[in-house]
Amino acid sequence: MNIVVCVKHVPDATADRKFESDNTVDRAGVDGLLSELDEYAVEQALQLRESREGEEIEITALTVGPEKALDAVRKALQMGVDKGVHVTDEGIAGSDYLGTSLVLAKAIEKLGAEKPVDIVFFGMASTDASGGVVPAMVAERLNLPQVTLAALVQSQGDQVRIKRDGDTATEVIGATLPIVLSVTDQSGEARYPSFKGIMAAKKKPVETYSLADLDVDPSEVGAGAATTSVEDTAARPPRTAGEIVTDEDGSGAEALAGFLASKKFI
Repeated sequence: MNIVVCVKHVPDATADRKFESDNTVDRAGVDGLLSELDEYAVEQALQLRESREGEEIEITALTVGPEKALDAVRKALQMGVDKGVHVTDEGIAGSDYLGTSLVLAKAIEKLGAEKPVDIVFFGMASTDASGGVVPAMVAERLNLPQVTLAALVQSQGDQVRIKRDGDTATEVIGATLPIVLSVTDQSGEARYPSFKGIMAAKKKPVETYSLADLDVDPSEVGAGAATTSVEDTAARPPRTAGEIVTDEDGSGAEALAGFLASKKFI
């Protein structure tokens, strides 16, 4: 079985995030990490392999982005993934969901040239843009069925069954491989890389692809091809001092209710 896990390197949510002069996110000047939601996808791919003991299953971590994006692949390798692929090209900068899904789909096709890809794992969304549409777009480009937002993944033979928890009901969905599959943060806590895993990751192979390697025309991706753009950005205003409500004469509750009403909280 051939499994690909798509992972994304995102800016650290606790860092001071900024935009470039062209209103794209500054990814080079801020610390980043593997998107937490993608860690769940890596975990589910590893658990699937462990549940099918005796089968030959190879897992590849795939990422798209600048040089720092390789850190996302390294984290996946440390967790137990077999190999990595980093798609990096200046022409990709500024790509929207459509451009990103095109590059991912082309990379997955290249990875499946010798041995077809059976499952493409995604997290439910990235923790920076939180779009959640890329798995569906990649499935459409690959002409594969998609089973998304899985809280539980079970696999047997060429069948996969997922449980999807909604606000009012739980759905059970089955599909036949090959498929695109995304998982939620309810699918199971991701493992921490062990010291052995960290050392082993240093010897695992990582390939680098460019747009030319994927036969992608630069005019199809990047900021120039994006169907959406950020027109303007502004720094978040500094926090103001809080308001203290005293209750010396028993009027505190009324004052608190008035404050909440003025902010439209009640």
